[in-house]
Amino acid sequence: MAFADFRGGKVHYRVAGKGRAIVLLHGFLGSMYIWENLLLALSKRYKVVLIDLPGHGKTENFGYVHKMDLMAEAVKAVLHELQLRRYVLIGHSMGGYVTMAFAEKYMDNLRGVVLFHSTALADSEEKKSDRDKAIKVAKKNKEKYLKESVKKLFFPSNIKKHPELLLKATNMANATSVQGIVAAIEGMKQRRNTEVVLQFCHCPVLFIAGLHDLLLPLELHQHQFGLPQEHQLLLLEHSAHMGFYEEPEVVLKGMLPFLRNCFGPLED
Repeated sequence: MAFADFRGGKVHYRVAGKGRAIVLLHGFLGSMYIWENLLLALSKRYKVVLIDLPGHGKTENFGYVHKMDLMAEAVKAVLHELQLRRYVLIGHSMGGYVTMAFAEKYMDNLRGVVLFHSTALADSEEKKSDRDKAIKVAKKNKEKYLKESVKKLFFPSNIKKHPELLLKATNMANATSVQGIVAAIEGMKQRRNTEVVLQFCHCPVLFIAGLHDLLLPLELHQHQFGLPQEHQLLLLEHSAHMGFYEEPEVVLKGMLPFLRNCFGPLED
């Protein structure tokens, strides 16, 4: 285990492999361990930095609200400690929101961006209201909240075929404290629209979307796929919101060529 200092607390991270750096940021109720199905293949070619975002995994909480800017600064603290200057950021769901906040602050450090079941859009008013309701449920009955939330992340047929995936995701979510849950929800609710960051992004952007994603329906955010000057789309036809579990082989097949393109002749 390794920890970086941040705002009087500690941010948990792990490094695997050697070479050009890629940074993996998990989503809400996750931890660095969501990437286990991809880590071996990625670490054979790259230096992979995995980070537990504030309030998740083994990283501490840093107040009542974990804004995306704060989480981006926590990520930067890790990368500064590792003395890394250029890298590709890969963010799943909430990790994608953090990636966009990071890109807004530190664009010159980026070789590429992957928005994995994520978006540059801010919450709608309806979504903000839903988040307020979620906070109330989580405070009252964490177990009930997690049971209802985690199940929505998967395409139902994948749960039937691989029930262990749901168990794995639920166990990971259980490790998140109520304080961590509330702080993240508040932070996601307050995030800004960052589509302009996509529009002026000077590095390649890969969008990974699930055809059956109920949390982020394709029709709500597909307009932004064409915003970056250099962009690619990987559509997962048999996934909802957890493609790294539901279709890991397809994800790797699409991600590896993109990463090669990001580093180009700089790649070892």
